[in-house]
Amino acid sequence: MILEMRVPSPGESITEVEIAEWLVADGDYVEKDQAIAEVDSDKATLELPAEVSGVITLKAEEGDAVNVGEVVCLIDTSAEAPAGGEAKVDAPKAEEKKVEAPKAAPVDNKTYATGTAAPAAKKILDEKGIATSDVSGTGRDGRITKEDAVKAIPSMGTPTGGSRSTGRKKMSMLRRKVAERLVEAKNTTAMLTTFNEVDMQPIFDLRKEYKEDFKAKHGVGLGFMSFFSKAVVRALALYPDVNSMIDGKEMITYDYCDISIAVSGPKGLMVPVMRNTETLTFRGIEAEIKRLAIRARDGKITVDEMTGGTFTISNGGVFGSMMSTPIINPPQSGILGMHNIIERPVAIDGQVVIRPMMYLALSYDHRIIDGKESVGFLVAIKEALENPVELLMNNDIKKALEM
Repeated sequence: MILEMRVPSPGESITEVEIAEWLVADGDYVEKDQAIAEVDSDKATLELPAEVSGVITLKAEEGDAVNVGEVVCLIDTSAEAPAGGEAKVDAPKAEEKKVEAPKAAPVDNKTYATGTAAPAAKKILDEKGIATSDVSGTGRDGRITKEDAVKAIPSMGTPTGGSRSTGRKKMSMLRRKVAERLVEAKNTTAMLTTFNEVDMQPIFDLRKEYKEDFKAKHGVGLGFMSFFSKAVVRALALYPDVNSMIDGKEMITYDYCDISIAVSGPKGLMVPVMRNTETLTFRGIEAEIKRLAIRARDGKITVDEMTGGTFTISNGGVFGSMMSTPIINPPQSGILGMHNIIERPVAIDGQVVIRPMMYLALSYDHRIIDGKESVGFLVAIKEALENPVELLMNNDIKKALEM
């Protein structure tokens, strides 16, 4: 029996996917539920599992865009599993493409005097201001070829003898969609960015004292993201317009905080969502971030886990970024950018001291968020991070960390 495997719908509104990579070869024996391909949608990269066991025949190539419901491979279920060898039936071979050998270039029987340049070579030498008498030709009878002219270095000017090769490859569907959304955000929102800085010493002190016990008890590290997520939730409660978005002529507000976390996956930037972050503890936030990051890294993140956020946090600091202006993740109205932590001299109580400092950036849609609100929102985050015990832990560290 031959089973036709069709592209399943990866989510609402998605009608087309792209074959990113086949994980099996044409004619292989595959087991049921074995991952046979990775497919890109405009929101995520997903694995395509085999529906049955048998010998597979591929009907689409890597890079092909296929519609949802289209046949991408055939599986012959009559084949038995090989015992350390090939399957017991021959899988139909994919149609072979005939490739004609390149025709040999016509032989030029002319003879040339030493120092004579081919027309293309002479043009290049004239542009460089080099006389043909200054170039040694490698062609027949000492003729100067185009390659000789390209490699010729003028007495003054830019050297041109190095490699100048170029490459071209098709962007993945996910990468193309990210590009479209970034341009859309720049073109359709009144985006502004406000900056501030935060003294990370209080959080450094808390992590130094409690991170080992926290990890031993909960199995996850006590990172910076839980503090930032808690600070964002508090600031969103104080400034609810930042936790909103525009829909036509209306503004939609939310009484919950679904925080999108920008992470780097193998196919590019992904933004999975922590649902109801306002209800999560420090342990809950760290565990959820770890779970989502692993799924994004392994290419198992789903469309549902990537949609519906109300605010985004992006941590460029892990890559060494000192300062940036993050781009809003539409249709959201705000995004917080974290950056690297650098020890810098700062003035505290009239004294110059060295502190671990971080620049913060809030990009926001000025159509619905005023400057006063945006600055107040960022100051509220700064206050919470510089006084976490009181503002994020209710003066009970061990209870907040569930120690």
